[in-house]
Amino acid sequence: MSASLAPECNEVKERYDTCFLKWYSEKYLRGQEKDNKECAGLFKDYQKCLHSALKERGIDKLLDDAREDNRDNDLKHMGNKTGYITARWDLVTRLYELAIFAWENGVVARAAKAFAGLTLLFLAIFTPTVLISRKETHLHPRTPVALLVMVEHDGLMRVFWPTDIRRSDRPGVVVGWRNSTLDVFVVAVLDDVDARNAEFHLRSGTFFRSEPHPPNRIYEICGHSSMHVLGLSNPPDPSAADPSWFCATTSPNQRAPKITCAKAASVQLILYDRPRPQGMQYISLYPISLALGHGGSSMGGTKAPETEEEHHERQLKEERRKLVEKLKQHTIFKRVPSARDKALRKIVNQVNWSWELEQTLQKNVGRIGTRPRRSLSVSERVVESATTMRNYVILQLWTWFTVYLFPVLRKAFILLLMGHRMMAEMLLVFLEFRLKPSYAALKDISATAQQIEIRLQQFCYWPMQYLTLRQRKGNWASVTTSHPDYIRFYNSLWLVANDVIIGIALGSYIIENVDWVADQISDLLRTYTVEALQSSISWLMGWPAGLKLNGKLADFLGDLFLWVIDYWSSCIETLTPALPQMVWFIGFSSFAGASMPIAMFSDMLSALTIHIYSFYLASGRIYHWQLTILQSLFHLFRGKKHNVLRNRIDSCDYDLDQLLVGTILFTLLFFLLPTVAVFYLNFAIARMVIISLKAGFDTLLSCLNHFPLFALMLRIKDPRRLPGGIRFELRDAHIHRHSSPNSSNQPPTSVIYLKSIPLTFRAMFNQYFQMANRIRKHYLSPRVFFCLLTGMFVPPINRKNLYSLQYSMLPARRATIWEMWRALNEESRATKRFPMPYIPPLPNGGRRGNASAGRSR
Repeated sequence: MSASLAPECNEVKERYDTCFLKWYSEKYLRGQEKDNKECAGLFKDYQKCLHSALKERGIDKLLDDAREDNRDNDLKHMGNKTGYITARWDLVTRLYELAIFAWENGVVARAAKAFAGLTLLFLAIFTPTVLISRKETHLHPRTPVALLVMVEHDGLMRVFWPTDIRRSDRPGVVVGWRNSTLDVFVVAVLDDVDARNAEFHLRSGTFFRSEPHPPNRIYEICGHSSMHVLGLSNPPDPSAADPSWFCATTSPNQRAPKITCAKAASVQLILYDRPRPQGMQYISLYPISLALGHGGSSMGGTKAPETEEEHHERQLKEERRKLVEKLKQHTIFKRVPSARDKALRKIVNQVNWSWELEQTLQKNVGRIGTRPRRSLSVSERVVESATTMRNYVILQLWTWFTVYLFPVLRKAFILLLMGHRMMAEMLLVFLEFRLKPSYAALKDISATAQQIEIRLQQFCYWPMQYLTLRQRKGNWASVTTSHPDYIRFYNSLWLVANDVIIGIALGSYIIENVDWVADQISDLLRTYTVEALQSSISWLMGWPAGLKLNGKLADFLGDLFLWVIDYWSSCIETLTPALPQMVWFIGFSSFAGASMPIAMFSDMLSALTIHIYSFYLASGRIYHWQLTILQSLFHLFRGKKHNVLRNRIDSCDYDLDQLLVGTILFTLLFFLLPTVAVFYLNFAIARMVIISLKAGFDTLLSCLNHFPLFALMLRIKDPRRLPGGIRFELRDAHIHRHSSPNSSNQPPTSVIYLKSIPLTFRAMFNQYFQMANRIRKHYLSPRVFFCLLTGMFVPPINRKNLYSLQYSMLPARRATIWEMWRALNEESRATKRFPMPYIPPLPNGGRRGNASAGRSR
């Protein structure tokens, strides 16, 4: 504790300090007391003591005594701060000298002049800007109602207006979706209807009471709980309308309405064409997918080992995805999407629903008001009686069919379908069987087995696909989730039908000319697989193109290959009498589709050219071994060797005898290399020709199995059924400008057209481009050229990569037999027991009771 200024008061001060510390630690910090009443008496005593000491000795005497008592402490603690005080005084002196220097040299005067110049420049720019803004504010005077309403947000109002809506000059109510205060979507214009009454019935759902489907699905997709009255059409008194509504002026001669709103400073009129849901038209933000996606490219639902090409493609996609994520993180400027941008998906759904909702509203508009109705005439009563009798007869026949005959036929068809499904399942298990997961299945080896497996997969998928499409009848027509399935289903049906039609024509021709076709195949095989090889080998045994080869080695290799060819030719001659029967069987299989004989011809080509494949393997292996030995001997001359463990070239010391033997072997192999190389080149060219023919057959199969024929027809006939995105086009506002007398009150309006972009032809054939890219990467890559030059084996493209195009129309996992049985029976139970036939009503008729109750005009 510190001492007091008066020594005689130290004891009182010490008692007061002790009392204060005790109160502060025990009561104040614990929140018990906020006022120190305990030490108030001690504080008064200490105050009286100081007051009396000041009266006796004065304040100066007390301070001098305190300095004398604390001189030792001052010297101890403040002795090292002398330099700091001196530095501070020097800094103040320097600042004072700098100020004097600035004043004497005119620095202060120049700074004042610069400040005055900047002030005048600011006033010269700011004052005209204020005047211009005030003038622009009064250019477009607002109505008294508009002056009372504050412009919300940026004052821009977006109005989505259908181009094909009925134009009329009669007063009406504009109905639609209100996405925000100044963002509205027009669905329909109801003529001669009270706005408040329409708003009440829209909220209560009166317009959807007679519809076969509940409106909850509409509200869920469109993103609102109900539709609203958005404004008035051709109102007699626009000033009497609600300030949140807009007023639209339309007429049969106007292309676009004139929009005015009290809350809008400017209007953006977005025109759009309504898609017809009955014609399966719709718009989409993204292109429609003609394939089933990533899961659809699986090979029949079985998990095959991943090939090198697939592994490389997967790595490239992963690296590209990581690169895109890195670019997003390092983006300098990132635009945050606004609420209007986020509402674009919801607006697209509202466009797709607009036609059906407008038809529903116009059909049920009579529920919110009285409509005049005339009574039937005598001739109409006679027609009604005859129609009633016809309807009764049709209804009785239909009831008898649905009650007695249809359930039996349906159950028999389901049992027959399940029997075929079980047979297809057994065949699929056989075609997909693998001894080990890494081994190839039968469908991976044979093109015929592959084609049979594809047809069986389609047969297993069609019932489930049909049941999926049947479900769209139990929902609104504007639901677009099943449209891609519809296109895929009918595209596969069309392809199979065309395949069968072409196959019947091809099979009929083959069966009628079976002998001629067999002779032609026999001649082709003898000419190109026997005689052409024999002539080429005989040519290589001499001096081909003047090239001096090793005669002994050429005679040995030529005799060996010619002996194998003679043996193969005798085997073919033995099978020649059975060739017409084989051709007849291929022609008969054409009735299952033209793809079957093409697949069989592909397998026949592989089987009848197996000797060329063997020659290619043998000559390539010899050529590759010879190159490898020459490479090792070349390292020997350099004093190097290949370290197998570390996979590198190391230095090595060789003896003289090793170098001598290496020189002799290198010389022999080097001079024998051209002879082996020409034989290898001959068979490699023949192998590449056979691979090209097989690739041509596989391309024909892919066209017959996956060609987008139905989608191409839709693209030409009705492009709006194949959406590829949307586009906003700015239109000339002068064309849509109105020359009415009230045009001066119309806010600035821009006209934009919302256009649906059809799917491009490149997107339709995108998977063909992918297949061509895979073939190019496999056969025209540097690795393939390196393999051909070094004698390494060039494998054909994996059948899984080549047929992934055809499997993209099939699910990754096919439905089991039990799942199919359960789906068919659930569909049977969900079907209405007595579906009534559609009987068109009379144009102005109705039931007799209603006719008598009708009022005449």
